[in-house]
Amino acid sequence: MNPKINTSFAIALAFGIVFAAPVAANTPAEKGFEVAARSDRTDLGFGDSRVELQMILQNAAGQQSTRSLKIATLEKPDESVGDKSLVLFDTPRDIEGTALLSHAKILDPDDQWLYLPALKRVKRIASSNKSGPFVGSEFAFEDFTSIELNKFDYKYLGTETYGEFQTDVLERQPRYENSGYSKQISWVDQDVFQLRKVEFYDRRGDLLKVLKLEDYRQYDNGVWRAHKLIMENVQTNKKTDLVYQDYAFNVGISDKDFVKGRLSRLR
Repeated sequence: MNPKINTSFAIALAFGIVFAAPVAANTPAEKGFEVAARSDRTDLGFGDSRVELQMILQNAAGQQSTRSLKIATLEKPDESVGDKSLVLFDTPRDIEGTALLSHAKILDPDDQWLYLPALKRVKRIASSNKSGPFVGSEFAFEDFTSIELNKFDYKYLGTETYGEFQTDVLERQPRYENSGYSKQISWVDQDVFQLRKVEFYDRRGDLLKVLKLEDYRQYDNGVWRAHKLIMENVQTNKKTDLVYQDYAFNVGISDKDFVKGRLSRLR
């Protein structure tokens, strides 16, 4: 698991301070970074958050299964350090207590640990395995860490109408090693500067997945959060929805809540 799914991986995905007047940018790279930075910085100052959500998995035949989980996120102190997040599954019984702890980095590999109750052990996720699916969903492990601004190189592609929104379209290429993606194309609306769609391309350069972010709501602290994320795998025709309840902010969590030694004691 903005899930940055926030989710966090959503969590990080809903990018506080709004720069309404863009700075002049001379190159596609400069313009791309400018648009991405403006979006990212709308999220500054939320402190910490908790949210409960449903994960709905759908296979190629249309059969569905549902899981309930919660995500806690601790905001990064600045743009040189990543957020910390914790994903904990409540149902169904066979994955109850499964937890993913993520410490997002910028260019270094993210630190991630997975607790599997059936094995009663904490497993560190190797950087080479973070492109794999998270608990059978269409979200990868790397999707469940914060989408930090400086983890990517950017290129501005132009403007495009997406649904009811006028958007800026960006290409972003991961700067960190072992990403499962060669590039991502993102659509950022020009009104409130939030991500509306992201295309993920695999290491061969083929389109792999499409993420749509819907039902945005603005909270009293000024930050926006998408309350429905739809990830569709165009190569397998599988789909995973994340449907969020209301977020709670400044709930008093701290660094001590994001240590791997606590994973086996979470409920």
